[in-house]
Amino acid sequence: MLLYFAFVLGIGVMLRRSVRTSEDFFLSGRAIPAWVTGLAFISANLGAQEVIGMGASGAKYGIATSHFYWVGAIPAMVFVALFMMPFYYGSRARSVPEYLKLRFDEKTRALNAVSFATMTVFSSGISLYAMGKLLNLLLGWSFDLSILVAAGVVLAYIFLGGLTSAIYNEVLQFFLIVLGFAPLVFLGLRAVGGWSGLSTRLAGVATANGYAPGALTHSWAFMGHAASNPVGVEWFGLVMGLGFVLSFGYWCTDFLVVQRAMAANSMTAARRTPLIAAVPKMLFPFLVILPGMLALVVSPGSGVRTVAPVAASVATAPQPAPPAVQGIVPPKVDPRSGAPLVDARGRVVLDYDLATPMLLVHFFPAGLLGLGLTALLASFMSGMAGNVTAFNTVWTYDLYQSYVRRGAPDAHYLTMGRIATVVGIGISIATAYVAASFNNIMDFLQLVFAFVNAPLFATFALGMFWKRATGHGAFSGLVAGTLAAAVHHGLSLPAGATVGVKGGYLGALTTYPSELAQTFWTAIIAWVTCFLVTIVVSLLTRSRAPEELQGLVYGLTPRPVDAVAHWYERPVVLAGVVLGLTVLLNVVFF
Repeated sequence: MLLYFAFVLGIGVMLRRSVRTSEDFFLSGRAIPAWVTGLAFISANLGAQEVIGMGASGAKYGIATSHFYWVGAIPAMVFVALFMMPFYYGSRARSVPEYLKLRFDEKTRALNAVSFATMTVFSSGISLYAMGKLLNLLLGWSFDLSILVAAGVVLAYIFLGGLTSAIYNEVLQFFLIVLGFAPLVFLGLRAVGGWSGLSTRLAGVATANGYAPGALTHSWAFMGHAASNPVGVEWFGLVMGLGFVLSFGYWCTDFLVVQRAMAANSMTAARRTPLIAAVPKMLFPFLVILPGMLALVVSPGSGVRTVAPVAASVATAPQPAPPAVQGIVPPKVDPRSGAPLVDARGRVVLDYDLATPMLLVHFFPAGLLGLGLTALLASFMSGMAGNVTAFNTVWTYDLYQSYVRRGAPDAHYLTMGRIATVVGIGISIATAYVAASFNNIMDFLQLVFAFVNAPLFATFALGMFWKRATGHGAFSGLVAGTLAAAVHHGLSLPAGATVGVKGGYLGALTTYPSELAQTFWTAIIAWVTCFLVTIVVSLLTRSRAPEELQGLVYGLTPRPVDAVAHWYERPVVLAGVVLGLTVLLNVVFF
């Protein structure tokens, strides 16, 4: 761990000399090769949300969590590479909000900049929360001390080297994560008898909770009805809510990942960046989801702990959370009383976020535990750094330069970027405590995306492919979509939840089987509302002349020419290979 901390700080110190302008600090001077930006593209998404959150979801929902990859990531990554990156990179916009200004108007840019900046500090806070929880569990450090130490290291290397420092550290962190988790999956599968042994044990867990034996080991077979699967959503809600709205909303509009591609050294490299990232992305379920599933069926003793059957509620579908400790997944503890937390139905709430860390402790001896712990820290710091670099860029270019101080020397904006880094990490520390109210940080993160990215994707889809869309329409649609998300969330609750951050604050008119089911439908409603309002208002307002939209709208922009020497370097060929492999994985685990 100390060697890792020294290494990441050393990268920041070495790169400090190369940071001379604000573009160097925020966009790496657009000089990074495709393979580096590709690994950074996926590593920026490999934060606590990925490693801990997907492990938690694996324990809570089973192999259906793979939908976040094979349905909720790969198709959107292909789309952003082929269709959206030419607009981002070709327009020379320095951020996603700045593209919105070029395509629409200033108020649309300001709204997106504020909402995105808010989302990044929440997401960064989730990484800090998971990091503090892990260090508290494995090293005995206090939660407060843990997040301060982690935040301090991330602050230091971003403050010194900016985006370039974050990108090269993300490449290092990518390899650390793979090296740290591959042995864990191997040891876990060996202990339970391979995939067949894991499937047999999970069949018992599924039937004990009121599902069919294969509900935790098949990704599509039980998606016909919300009550038939632990996710609590039917195939339409999954495909539309996750596969279309949340997925495309995140990968196509979230500046956190788009920023990595915009740092590439050419248009072709920028388009190849998401496709290079897609290859390891489609394989990561085997590294991050399987540990959660394994934690559900292994125990410190010789066998698997059994759970009592859960009686089906008349009003809601069965829930996967059992009334007792399951496998080595511990209950969530009430910080005031020290007793296990109980939901509104009187059932113990499992702390799924600890599934992967508990598996590390269970299987790894001291040496490997050090490697595994360092891999977890690498993932947390990678995700946090990604959010902080996106925050400081949007704050400096889209808010400070546009509305506070225009026309200042470039050195002033470079200084402001470093100040924004300090402030962003400070706010992230505060939001880390909000995340503590969820027993699965992935559920919390998807809810944030439903409010911010879902309506934004509708705005982008219309703006890039419909020249009639206007600035007034885009702004009205974004406001309406976000309000629709808030109203739906405020009128609904997941089963077993109490009124508060999980919804119901406007009156719980409907109950969903799970947090994810509620989030998917919140995203759908936000997207549809924004889409319809943008169309209606755009038709009632004056559109811009076609010549003003050159390079910003599909059909008014020349198609990019791929200046590559080999056929396998062409983005279209890479996209075909990626999609074909993704379809194959869906079929194998159907």
